[in-house]
Amino acid sequence: MTTESDAGPGNAGSGSTPNPAGTLGPDLPVPPLHERMGIVVTSATAQRAEGTLPVEGNTQPYGLLHGGASAVLAEGLGSIAAHLHAATLGKLAVGVDLNVTHHRGVRSGLVHGVADAISLGGSVASYEIVLTDDDGRRICTGRLTCMLIQPR
Repeated sequence: MTTESDAGPGNAGSGSTPNPAGTLGPDLPVPPLHERMGIVVTSATAQRAEGTLPVEGNTQPYGLLHGGASAVLAEGLGSIAAHLHAATLGKLAVGVDLNVTHHRGVRSGLVHGVADAISLGGSVASYEIVLTDDDGRRICTGRLTCMLIQPR
């Protein structure tokens, strides 16, 4: 995973490989659901997270990418970025709202996701997530809001 040096705790350092040794950094293991679905996070900072999801194995019975798979990628990328932001404040990020709108179907290839920060506060972080197909066409737009809480 590629990160920027200002990403705070949990960054894996610049130039490292995506998801090395099953982690997204020292403080954040790769979620088991990401492993099952084939999600690969290619870069992550508090401001932006990027990754991919294979269509194969994540489809509805009639061959289209399952909408829930898009939601998992969107929430996963936004949550990783929110975690990196929260860590700079000594907090944890927990999702409180996810919204996804599907624009077009996909039958093959990879889905590419980019989560960009909308607002990074002391108690809430929000992200817009854009998912595209291999041709760069937008297939889904998501928004994730995470509450930042003190660890127990």
